[in-house]
Amino acid sequence: MTDAASNTPATPPPSPWERERPTRTRVAPARAPLSRERVVEAAFTVLDRQGLDGLSMRQVAAELGVTVSALYAHVRSKDDLLELMYTRLFDGFEMPEPDPERWQEQVRDYARSGRRRLRSHRDMARISMAHVPFTAELLPHVEALLAVFRTAGLPDRIAAEAGDLISTYIDGFVLEEGMWQDRADQHGGDGSSLARPDWREMAEEMRNYFSALPEEDFPHLRALSGLMVSDSSDERFDIGVEIILRGLASYLPDREKGWPGD
Repeated sequence: MTDAASNTPATPPPSPWERERPTRTRVAPARAPLSRERVVEAAFTVLDRQGLDGLSMRQVAAELGVTVSALYAHVRSKDDLLELMYTRLFDGFEMPEPDPERWQEQVRDYARSGRRRLRSHRDMARISMAHVPFTAELLPHVEALLAVFRTAGLPDRIAAEAGDLISTYIDGFVLEEGMWQDRADQHGGDGSSLARPDWREMAEEMRNYFSALPEEDFPHLRALSGLMVSDSSDERFDIGVEIILRGLASYLPDREKGWPGD
C-alpha cells in the first residue's frame, strides 16, 4: 500500500505484540559539581589569558558557566581567591631538613624553585607581593626556611630578615621578567620597540651602546659594558642569589666562609 500523494509506502499500523515505549530523550552530560578546586583552576585559566588586571569573579564564573553568586559558596571574595591561587603554587613543595653544611645550596634550590613557581602562571609575582605568606597553609614553609637560616648559625636578627629578603628578590625578579614579556606581547615582537622577545639581540645592542660612550664621562660603564647586561635571565638570577648568600654568610660567627671558585 502506498501513499498516492507522495508515492511512498504508507506507515503500517502498530503490531499487536509491539509494546509502547517511552519517547527517547536526549540526556545532557552531567556537569561536574562546582568545588573550590574547580574555581581556582578556572581562575588560573583566566589569569593566564587576561592577566591580573583582567581577572574578576565575573570572568571566572563565565569560564565555569555558572553565576557569580555560585562562586561565593566556595570563596569569600576575590582576595580570598588570589590567596588560594598563591597557596596552590606550593602544593607538593617541601623544604629539606636543614643542613648547616649545605645551607647555601638549600637556599639556592629554594630560590630557583620559587622563581619557577611564580613563572608557572602569568602575574603570579604581583599576586605574591600583595599577599603575606602567613596563612595556616604556608606557615610550615616559612618555618622550614627560617630553620635553614638558624641551623646554619645566622644571628636571629639576620635570620628573621633573610626569608623576606630572598622572597622579595624572587618576586621582584619575576615581576620584571613578566613586565618585559607583556611589553613584548603587546608589540608583537616586530622590532619596532625595545620590548622585543629577542632579549639576546637587545642585550647586544645595550653592550655596544655602553662600550661606545665617551670614556672620560663614563669610564665605569665602558669598562663593564661586556658584563652589565647578560643575555641569560637564569644567569642574572643566580648571580643575584649568590650576592645575597655571600652577604648572609658574612654574619656567620667564627666560621670558614669559603666559596666555590674562590
